[in-house]
Amino acid sequence: MIVTNRRKIQAHHFFKLIIISVLISIVASCLGYSLKLITEHFQKLIFHFAEGENSIWFIFLPTMGITTIFFLRKYLFLNRKNKGITEIYKTIDQRKDHLPLFKIPSHFLNGFLTVIFGGSTGIEVSTVVATATLGNAAYEKHFSANIYKLELICAGVVAGVAILFGSPITGWLFALEVIARKFNKTLFISCTSSAIISGIFLYFMKSDPLLPFEINGWKWMAIPFFIILSLLGGILSVYFTILVIKIKDFFLGISNNFLRVNLGAVIVGMLIFCFPSLYGDSYHSLSEILSHPQSYSFIFLFFLILLKPLASSLTLGAGGDGGVFAPSIVAGAFLGFTLALFCNTYFGTSLIYLNFVLVGAAATLSASIYAPLTAIFLVCNLAPNGYVLFFPILLGCWISKNLAKSILPYNVYTYDNKSK
Repeated sequence: MIVTNRRKIQAHHFFKLIIISVLISIVASCLGYSLKLITEHFQKLIFHFAEGENSIWFIFLPTMGITTIFFLRKYLFLNRKNKGITEIYKTIDQRKDHLPLFKIPSHFLNGFLTVIFGGSTGIEVSTVVATATLGNAAYEKHFSANIYKLELICAGVVAGVAILFGSPITGWLFALEVIARKFNKTLFISCTSSAIISGIFLYFMKSDPLLPFEINGWKWMAIPFFIILSLLGGILSVYFTILVIKIKDFFLGISNNFLRVNLGAVIVGMLIFCFPSLYGDSYHSLSEILSHPQSYSFIFLFFLILLKPLASSLTLGAGGDGGVFAPSIVAGAFLGFTLALFCNTYFGTSLIYLNFVLVGAAATLSASIYAPLTAIFLVCNLAPNGYVLFFPILLGCWISKNLAKSILPYNVYTYDNKSK
């Protein structure tokens, strides 16, 4: 009798967990979709305005965005700062700490303003924290058992990431691999329920792949080149990690708010003025490069590879919202394209640019966030038939992540978590 009653209680809790995870997923999907939609629209609008004869605006646009964020933070959000995924880890590790509701409008507005005015990062981290806050709010309202805080936070994160990249499996893996960092029955229930709902949402809402190019397969002779690219991707991620740490520490040492905000933003603006491909999340530049592969010099591409992580680090240091997600994907894609172009030009190979763009993006992202499974499925969804490259992407993610781990034991998230 006691065992039967315990099973009934457990089943009741599981049922409530599924229901609230579904509700969280619906709201998080709407939140993520709206942020993605308006950010893409206004980023494109402002970028096209500043192109050509108005290119001098590139220098000042990041300052406008980050200065606006500064004043919003000071007067609207009462000097309460955003610390990215660190906030989620702290909430999870210390059960009494919670993500306050202001994190939703704060990250929504800050991520939006950072990217549309050219801040060289993406809205991924803003979306993750905002949707995690939804899950935490549901937990605080006692809609489920008090032991399911992590499960509800992950339910929100699953939907947010799924909507951003048009892939429920990517959201599911990210929540478990990066946020929860463990796996159990209740996490499976909440994350799977959320993934199913976000998948239904994506079925009815338009979600085009980031790269509108068909993959025509790959050849085994390219494996040595994929291995070289994976090693370079691991090194690039370490370079990016060190930049983020050093530049954040540098800006934290500047007590003058005006100087801190404008120094980083103006440098980012000057970089964008010289290299417009660095504007915002830079996803737009990948299609342009793949459409005209012979139009770019190696010096130009080399600078893009090195400057994208620098511009992103400066954006974050100056007070912009974001993380290493989009910059890692873009810098890795630039790296893959450059390697393929170099080999085709000087060694007479016939490497496929698109394949190397995707493997480079996956390898660098995997090493930057220490989440190879997330990187694999995310990048496979960047092109219409990306799973054709599943093995090269798997190989690249595994090699780069292990190389980066051997060079630098802690990634950006771990560093932030320990230092704040």
